[in-house]
Amino acid sequence: MDATLIRSCGLGLLAGFLAAALWRDLASYRIPNAVVCPGTAAALILHAALPEGYGLLSSVPGALGLGASLAGLGIGLAALLPLYLIRAAGAGDAKLMAMAGAFLGASDALGAVFATYLAGMAIALLAMTRAGVAAGVARNLRLIAYGAFARLAAIEGPRFDPRADCAARLPYSSAIALGTAGWCAWRLWP
Repeated sequence: MDATLIRSCGLGLLAGFLAAALWRDLASYRIPNAVVCPGTAAALILHAALPEGYGLLSSVPGALGLGASLAGLGIGLAALLPLYLIRAAGAGDAKLMAMAGAFLGASDALGAVFATYLAGMAIALLAMTRAGVAAGVARNLRLIAYGAFARLAAIEGPRFDPRADCAARLPYSSAIALGTAGWCAWRLWP
């Protein structure tokens, strides 16, 4: 199988699943498992079945193998799991980043996570420019931090409920899609 075809198929699948998750997240502020689970399965099958190479973004595109795909999945999940645990992100966001990591492999998953964090910060700063949002964001950040430190100290602290306490709703799938696409473009730039 041609290396450019492998790259095109892999990145096309990744883009399709990211677009489907973004579309669902924009419509309902939820990323359903019906999008993330098939995407993760496709990534694992792709890296287990296609001819060997050095990843979708390398100069020698090809499958990384099941182990490297699982490592990328783990990195993507570990990157957003702390945000989920303090209720600053949804489980769907963590699973979507894990899916992207499964497509990219461990080293490119780290880059995509970094780019996703940058995209998320940019989107949040843009959202804060709306009137009245910045004060609510500052209040919520204090509430999240105090609650997290209280739980670490094993005392009862305030709970942050993103549905009730949100200053602005931001579908984080947009940051994941932009960050992952940005990282892929950066790596493939001649």
